[in-house]
Formats: sequence, C-alpha cells, structure tokens
Amino acid sequence: MQAKHVERPPVPGAPRAKSGPVQPEDDSSPEALTPEELAAQWEAEAPEPAGPVANLASSLVVLALGCAGMALSVGLGLGTPAAPSAGMWPFIVTLIAAVMAVVQLIVGRRGGQDGEKFSAMSWYTVIGFATLILMVVLMPLIGFEIPALLLCFVWMRWLGGERWRSAALYSVLVVVAFYAIFIAALGTTIPRLF
Repeated sequence: MQAKHVERPPVPGAPRAKSGPVQPEDDSSPEALTPEELAAQWEAEAPEPAGPVANLASSLVVLALGCAGMALSVGLGLGTPAAPSAGMWPFIVTLIAAVMAVVQLIVGRRGGQDGEKFSAMSWYTVIGFATLILMVVLMPLIGFEIPALLLCFVWMRWLGGERWRSAALYSVLVVVAFYAIFIAALGTTIPRLF
C-alpha cells in the first residue's frame, strides 16, 4: 500500500523545496546567507508600506475606540486604586490605547514605514474581531463553553489554517483548560452551562 502524497500550500516567506536529491547543507552552499543578506532578502519581499494617510486613519480609529472605551468605563464606575470598580481596568487599557494612538498620530506622519498596506490578509483581523464580539454577545445567553469552542475552532481552522481534526481537538483542549483554570481552580462567576 503506497502512501498518498498531499500537496500543501506553501508557507509565506518559507523557501521553496527543490526537486532532486537532498544534499546536506554546509556553510559553503549558496543558501547559507549572512544575517545582512537575510535582512536584505526580507526587505525585498516585504509588502509595501502603508504611508501617512493609512497611519492617520488607523490612529484616528484607535483614538475614537479608546475615547469610547474610556467613556463606557467611567459609566461603569472607576472606584479607587484600593477598591477598584468594574470600569477601572477597561479604563486603564483604553487610556493606554488612546495615548498610543496620539503618539502614532505625531510619529506616523513622517511616512509610516513600519505599517503595511491593507491586503486580503487584513480581513483576518476583521474576522477575528467580529467572532470575538459574537462570543461576548453569546456568552451571557448560552454560557462560555459553546461560544469559546466555536471561537477557537474558527480561529484555528480558518484563520490559522489547521486541519479539521487538529482544530477540533485543540479547541476542546483550550475550553477544558479554561474551564479548569477559571471555574474549577479560581471559582469565577463566568456564565456557563455546567
């Protein structure tokens, strides 16, 4: 019985396999690149920079989200450092995001060499964020187990490229680990089925 050869898509940025006999690599081969040569190769293969307009737009979006988060956090109540209320940590996190957005507005106006142009892969971030919001909406209704399982599966299968079996197994293991840590060990009051 012969093993079936399965063609897998290439990993971005990975060297392509060559046909022919496998030869051992040594330092004298042309494929042994110095760190400077690797850096030049990666720079040549890098996507185009986003530019100042994209930096401005993304910074303004983060700033708006940070300001909205701070306003919602104040509505929950901040409390004091000795006795924090529900809004304290969300306020701190959104304040940090807003400050970083302001810094990016100032620094990023010079051209934005670090950011990348939006591409088809940029939609993965939107899909990840949308599924996370869906989990937050479903958790109070049906507990955390089913939404967390679905979130992990979607992220691992479609965003991470795992195979069906691996994605299903890892998703179950993640939910079991979260259950063991947050419910069994720490006794938190997360909405749950069991």
